[in-house]
Amino acid sequence: MDINPGQVALYLVLVILLIFVITALVKAVRIVPQASNLIVERLGRYSRTLEPGLHLLVPFVDRVRASVDLRERVVSFPPQPVITSDNLVVSIDTVIYFQVTDPKSAVYEIANYIQAIEQLTVTTLRNVVGSMDLEQTLTSRDQINGQLRGVLDEATGRWGVRINRVELRSIDPPASVQGSMEQQMRAERDRRAAILTAEGVKQSQILTAEGEKQSAILKAEGDAQARVLRAEGEARAILQVFDAIHTGDADPKLLAYQYLQMLPQIANGTASKLWVVPTEFTAALGSISKGFGGSGIPGVPSDAPVAPSEEESAATKALRQARMKDLGGQALADASEALREAQRQSEAAAADATASGTRSGLPFDPSQEAGQAPGEPTLPPVPPAPDADPGV
Repeated sequence: MDINPGQVALYLVLVILLIFVITALVKAVRIVPQASNLIVERLGRYSRTLEPGLHLLVPFVDRVRASVDLRERVVSFPPQPVITSDNLVVSIDTVIYFQVTDPKSAVYEIANYIQAIEQLTVTTLRNVVGSMDLEQTLTSRDQINGQLRGVLDEATGRWGVRINRVELRSIDPPASVQGSMEQQMRAERDRRAAILTAEGVKQSQILTAEGEKQSAILKAEGDAQARVLRAEGEARAILQVFDAIHTGDADPKLLAYQYLQMLPQIANGTASKLWVVPTEFTAALGSISKGFGGSGIPGVPSDAPVAPSEEESAATKALRQARMKDLGGQALADASEALREAQRQSEAAAADATASGTRSGLPFDPSQEAGQAPGEPTLPPVPPAPDADPGV
């Protein structure tokens, strides 16, 4: 089969034409994705900005210059050495969040806006940190971030870029400075711990002292109230006994029996070396003998009354005063009359004992009547009560 050269040329032309048409269609139809814009130039000049969607271009006349991403982007710059005002070099790592708001300006106003933002961040950071010392740099992150954002946003506004946030990811002082800072922080923490411990010990001692004080006060108040109540009870008991004796008009038998009951209590105790014998023991035995129908003790008349001692006179006086206070002075006359009667009986008993000793031919020693040893000084007679009536 013979091949015609004309037909071959025709086929070649048709194939080339088909390829051209396909290429023209591909260049003419453009689909722009979401959050992206295309910058279109016609014959080398800016024509328009294609937004997301389907667009048709003039083949071989219009061309896409750049595709711009409109999403917010995050760029981390490497650590930059910055000198503070106190001549310390710190390494600062920054992170910038920015977004392209004008694709045309981002393409035609700056060649590489990312690099421009990085260099602008470094210079601005050195200016801001250079006016602060190390302590302010470490504690003023928000202030540095705000100043960086203000300067960068003002400079990048004409580039069609908006700076949303600027963050300092790390601020690293020199190793020697870090050691000094750690020592300072450790010393500060030790100081705070010592202060807190001292405060705790102080509060503990104060609370302990307050507790002991309150305990002592309450104990003293309790003892005082107990003594007052005990004294009141004893006073009431003495008054009741006194009233019972004077109201019941006890006879010598009952008094002698009570006296015998009290003698074992006086001599009670295994370690006692002395036995206290009252001075009126002889007179008491006479009363006991008389009460039980005996003839009495030799040398003492059977009708001699029991002479009151000084302790009984003082007790009688105290009971009379207490009764006078409690009963309003109603028993004053009875108590005074009883005391005077006791004194008269004591004098009569002493006189009878003297007479009896004279009759028996033996000298009588008044001290023996009072229960004293011979030769000891004789106790004086009981004086009359100060509130007794002298005319009686």
